[in-house]
Amino acid sequence: MTWRGRDRNAVKDLAQEAGLFRVRAAEGFLIIAICLAVLLARYAWLQVLRHDEFSGRADENRIKLKPLPPSRGLIYDRNGVLLAENILDYRLELIPEQVGDIDEALQRLGKVIAISADDRDQFEALRKVKRRFHNIPLRYALSEQEVSRFALERHRFPGVEVVPYLTRFYPHGSDFAHVIGYVARIDSDDRERLEEARYSATTHIGKTGIERYYEDLLLGDVGYERIETNAEGRALRVLGRVPSKPGQHLRLSIDANLQRATVAAFAGRTGAAVAIDPRNGEVLAMVSQPAFDPNLFVNGISRRDYAALLNAVQRPLYNRAVLGGYEPGSTIKPFIGLMGLRLGLRTPETTIWSSGEFHLPGQSAVWRDWKRGGHGSVNLREALAQSVNTYFYGLAVDTGIDRMEPEMRAFGFGAPTGLDLTGEPFGVVPSRSWKQKRFGKTWYPGETVIAGIGQGYWVVTPVQLAHALATLAARWVSHPPHLLLSLQAGIDAQPQPVPIAADGPPIVASPEMWDAIREGMEAVMHSPTGTARAFGIDAPYRIAGKSGTAQRARRRGNQEYNENTTPEHLRHQALFVAFAPTDAPTIAVAVVVEHGSSGSKAAAPVARAILDAYLLKPKSEMSP
Repeated sequence: MTWRGRDRNAVKDLAQEAGLFRVRAAEGFLIIAICLAVLLARYAWLQVLRHDEFSGRADENRIKLKPLPPSRGLIYDRNGVLLAENILDYRLELIPEQVGDIDEALQRLGKVIAISADDRDQFEALRKVKRRFHNIPLRYALSEQEVSRFALERHRFPGVEVVPYLTRFYPHGSDFAHVIGYVARIDSDDRERLEEARYSATTHIGKTGIERYYEDLLLGDVGYERIETNAEGRALRVLGRVPSKPGQHLRLSIDANLQRATVAAFAGRTGAAVAIDPRNGEVLAMVSQPAFDPNLFVNGISRRDYAALLNAVQRPLYNRAVLGGYEPGSTIKPFIGLMGLRLGLRTPETTIWSSGEFHLPGQSAVWRDWKRGGHGSVNLREALAQSVNTYFYGLAVDTGIDRMEPEMRAFGFGAPTGLDLTGEPFGVVPSRSWKQKRFGKTWYPGETVIAGIGQGYWVVTPVQLAHALATLAARWVSHPPHLLLSLQAGIDAQPQPVPIAADGPPIVASPEMWDAIREGMEAVMHSPTGTARAFGIDAPYRIAGKSGTAQRARRRGNQEYNENTTPEHLRHQALFVAFAPTDAPTIAVAVVVEHGSSGSKAAAPVARAILDAYLLKPKSEMSP
């Protein structure tokens, strides 16, 4: 018998096989028990330990939060005139995940409602940053005809809706454009700096002016609706609602009637004017001309309209009142005159002989007066009244540029005033250090001469000039200029005054010094020798003023300036400052008329019109 045959016929060991089966069965049951234990543990972990988390996730899939936009706060003038409001309008919105083929849908939509290239670009920009289930605006400010046409075709456009919304409107158009500013659509630059949750339901943001500076106050707080949806994402019911909180209403110091009168006084000329109450720093009017209609920007300005504004020679988008830099010319002379009194270099009765020319000792250079042959013997009063350059040439040289700089900075020149608008520049007070830093060159004595009449390196803004004049009118007390008067939580709520910046340190000067400067400025308007007597002599109130003319092109030798033969862009800048009534000033005005040639001829009548509009208004229009 072979081994192979033996194996084939061997008798099976049943006991051994039964034992092996029991072992394998036990191992199988153990594996099953372990799996069940792991499953139960996982179930307990998911359903017990992390119940709240996963229940919340389930709700997130079932419940959608729909943000509710807050209504933007309104803006009023000091007398309650509405300057910026919200009106009902309609916009076209798309939900990308419900639309399907976006390009095809937009092509079909364009046959029902006009959609421009600008609209497409804005939509695509939003589409990149929004989620597919978010509503994305495509067209704003639909007309009633467009809303009606879409209503008839609504069934053809799933995921497309006409939605009512509140849009910003500026009822006075360009008159307040540079003060109020405007809102416009949120762009990519805005999104990088914005808090996403706060702007989740908002499509617009303040871009310029008050709208931008007080954006946080005007915006309000977003609200939410909790909406239950089915598996397809369709809304079934509203489960709850947290209402949005409207933005706060602002009441400004601006007087709407005075603002419109100031615009009218410019009569189409280019320039700027700022009026301030010297008693408290409240800005009563602020105008930059030409201006623009801010309503063009609210729902998206067309490329053509924007290009027209950008390319306009007179730059209507430029806020000259705050950003414009000008040589102050002779409007600086009252401050230079006070400097001489404060430093003891002059008294009110100190006289000099004006021959029409000024020479520095040991130099051949000549600095001429505006009047050929000079003005003769003049004191401070007549130097201001007749704007005698040679008086202030000599005073500047006697003072020296190193003492002149801090004296001028005391009035706020060379620094932002703190006005509540963004982007206010510093301006320039001439000094050795400034020239060295700017040009890397030393200071020359001749530059001190012309600094005494507001020429050379001087740069001031209209708001700086008005602020300095208001400080002078307030008898050396500096009240920071401001536009915001009070906040109002609702239309029926009581306005709450806002805290303002502390007054600057008072300038140390005697009452006699103030009287000397005031008398000289009054003489400008009311004396037979005053440079602006034609615009002050018939006034029913007393005015203290000073004209200024800043040269755009320098004269050579004995060459005379001829307004008629000088190209307009080279004509002198015309400036004028004034405060009134002189015994108790309530308004201080600074005016610049670009290329006006003469401050007394071009800017003085604008200033007089502003003063009349404010001081001679009916009692019913008086500010509260």
